[in-house]
Amino acid sequence: MPDITALPGFYRIARADPGRRAVIDADGTTTSYGELLARVNQVSHGLRARGLTRGDVVAGVLPNGLDQVVMLMATGQIGLYYVPVNWHLTDAEIAYILADCDARVVVAGPGRPVAGALPGAAALAAGQPVTDPADRTAGSVMWYTSGTTGFPKGVQRRLSGAEPEAAVPAVTWFLGEVCDLRPGDGTHLVTSPMYHSAPCAHTMFALHLGHTLVIAPGFDPAGVLELVDRHRVTNSMMVPTMFHRMLRLPEEARRSYDLSSLRQVMHTGAACPVAVKKAVMDWWGPVLYEYYGSTEATIAFAVKPHEWLERPGTVGRPVPGFEARILGPDGEELPPGEPGMIYVKSGLGRFAYRKDPAKTAAGMRGEWYAPGDIGFLDKDGYLFLCDRRTDLIVSGGVNIYPAEVEAALLEHPAVADVAVIGVPDEEWGHRVAALVQPAPGARPSPEELLDHLGPRLARFKHPRIFEFRDELPRTPTGKLSRSRLREDYLTDRAPGPATGPA
Repeated sequence: MPDITALPGFYRIARADPGRRAVIDADGTTTSYGELLARVNQVSHGLRARGLTRGDVVAGVLPNGLDQVVMLMATGQIGLYYVPVNWHLTDAEIAYILADCDARVVVAGPGRPVAGALPGAAALAAGQPVTDPADRTAGSVMWYTSGTTGFPKGVQRRLSGAEPEAAVPAVTWFLGEVCDLRPGDGTHLVTSPMYHSAPCAHTMFALHLGHTLVIAPGFDPAGVLELVDRHRVTNSMMVPTMFHRMLRLPEEARRSYDLSSLRQVMHTGAACPVAVKKAVMDWWGPVLYEYYGSTEATIAFAVKPHEWLERPGTVGRPVPGFEARILGPDGEELPPGEPGMIYVKSGLGRFAYRKDPAKTAAGMRGEWYAPGDIGFLDKDGYLFLCDRRTDLIVSGGVNIYPAEVEAALLEHPAVADVAVIGVPDEEWGHRVAALVQPAPGARPSPEELLDHLGPRLARFKHPRIFEFRDELPRTPTGKLSRSRLREDYLTDRAPGPATGPA
């Protein structure tokens, strides 16, 4: 088998080792690196045949699978922007994104009709040669994000004009520094939708490292563990909600899977409760690599397993090429330990929201970008998150961070999921309300949960309202939309019994 460890990226690896396994799809179908490159080249030629040139936009309304991988790698070698669109969105929401990004070609998956879209990558590949396209140049993925408010906007970066392989050595070095990922033999498990930035990026990273992609057919706790066992998965990208759900499996079920192949499980997307992360590392070993950033800022902070175990709760220090500051409401830089707005500065170059210079400028303070979160740095420069600025609860003039209350409640065995929100109160400004999804078969009472919080949180942080729900809506990346839950709560006006101090 050829040594691919020094080859810069997917395209050259595929030419050197065409028989190497590239993708094991959700239905079990296996595609080799050579087969994948042939289809990627055909689609690249097909896009060129439709008149697309450098800087044009292609959109994919696609579920996880081979077509999504092909579109990523095909646009990535002919200088196009690729927009992965959440296929769960409404027709109107999809139409807005397609119009805003000026997509010249749209590819849609089966069962998700989109006006004017091609039915999969095969429609672009038909009749096209498998040879490399001429004048290869790096493209870019343009993810759409709402940020903290407003309509979603495309996060656009300038195209380099260089060949696709030019940036791979720097990316490979960066992944080694941050996640201990290395080129060579490895198997990456895709557990989350590739229309989100982190799962999508890790899909491309895996192929550039020469790893095999195993695509899970959605997230199922036992199913994911079985895939790790069967395919000897070495690395994956997950979110804290997944950890929580896997920990809820019966002990006998958890022990039935061999997870010893795991070397790196990256997680991001939402704050991970300390107790949850410790429990997973007790189970899997020290394999959890955490990073914090955003679609706009990419990976800005990272922490390796042993670092985190020395400082539980941190999301790490700035990664190579990044600087960080914590600023107060008047723009003053705050000392270690004092929470404020997080600002980061990247050496990777600035982004822009497509067609929205005002929104771009609003998130910047000079060269510094604010992801919208509140946190503090310790004396050694490690970042600890408090919460989103938009989710902060101010009760009686005191700041309360919902994520902290949620993490404490999730330690109770009868709580499967929880969202903490602030609801208006004439006297206090806001009261803390906990929307609780009980664990299967459990019926916790408000009094029981308050007793649980007693030794964990100061009394002023305790929820004054508990409401029990069958399920709480989360995005596939594990995020709760507290603003949406708050709106629904206030519309319904159906809280559970008030408990605790008035």
